[in-house]
Amino acid sequence: MSNLVAAVHPYLAQYGYTALFAVLFTESFGLPLPGETFLIAATLLAVNEQLSIVAVAGWAITAVVLGDNVGYLIGRRKGHRWAIGHGSRIGITPARLEAVQRFFDRFGPATVIVARFFPVLRQLNGIFAGSMRMPWRKFVAYNTLGGILWVSAWTSGVYFLGDRIELWLMRIHIAGWWLAGPLIASMVWLIYRNSK
Repeated sequence: MSNLVAAVHPYLAQYGYTALFAVLFTESFGLPLPGETFLIAATLLAVNEQLSIVAVAGWAITAVVLGDNVGYLIGRRKGHRWAIGHGSRIGITPARLEAVQRFFDRFGPATVIVARFFPVLRQLNGIFAGSMRMPWRKFVAYNTLGGILWVSAWTSGVYFLGDRIELWLMRIHIAGWWLAGPLIASMVWLIYRNSK
């Protein structure tokens, strides 16, 4: 992780909050960018008083909430229609799509919050919520809560751990994969079970 943080440091040193906002915003509507790495690097710059921790958190929250809303709009306009028209090519049958819809109707708010903490799920969060036609106001409320929790966890954790963050990052990423596996497997199992 330190190599990644070192790699993005020059962009943050030169472009500051603009780089942080651009990467987090773009990652949040579906592109696989190193948003978490940029957030960690920006927070480390705040530890060294090169950026303001309050501004880092504020710009980051704004970027992830707005980016997820763009993803939601994309999903709302194109996602469901695409899944119906082309989903069978990748195993998305009408029965499975209906099962996903029922799952999302039941667990959508929790899914929107928790997805923010996992790579890939984080990038597809808004698109998926829009595709499943989650009401926009409900999405905004839970997405904003998820964004605040995610940004707060990373900025406060990195800010207070400082130099010790390297060891903790390794532990967090290992734990994240251990948590993500059963979570994703449970979701797939519930969707599969409900599609029968």
